[in-house]
Amino acid sequence: MRHPQPFPVGPGQESVWDYPRPPRVEPVDARATIALGGEVVVDTADVVRVLETSHPPTYYLPIDAFTDGALVRGDGASMCEFKGRARYFDVHGGGQVRPRAAWTYPSPMPGFEALAGRVAVYAEGMDRCEIGGVLVQPQHGTFYGGWITPDVVGPFKGAAGSVGW
Repeated sequence: MRHPQPFPVGPGQESVWDYPRPPRVEPVDARATIALGGEVVVDTADVVRVLETSHPPTYYLPIDAFTDGALVRGDGASMCEFKGRARYFDVHGGGQVRPRAAWTYPSPMPGFEALAGRVAVYAEGMDRCEIGGVLVQPQHGTFYGGWITPDVVGPFKGAAGSVGW
């Protein structure tokens, strides 16, 4: 299946269609915060992102930057052809629980070692996720965990009709 035409890029924006495949990991000079149940469960400036063609960036934060009890081992696992085997966490905050709302690669594949000891969180279901003080929107669908901000343009994988991109 052929991918759609990329949206026009404005000043200060990047197109997900310019991101590489296989994906690239890079450090980010920005603070990430996530709140659930009215409680900030993580606030850190130690951030890396994964960039992959057709996906908004996925942000990975140090596991030990999360508040005590915010990440509890969840059910299941999945496999990424590039990053390796993922395991899931339930996210707890302010008396609320979001099952399988975060994931980590305990033993990432070569080229993705920077993800070891880090976790990514689905923005969907959180009260608020911010990167660099900007409120993020979740990537469409229930599998991918990219964070959409005004500085990144699509169209994005995960939307209806995007299987096969």
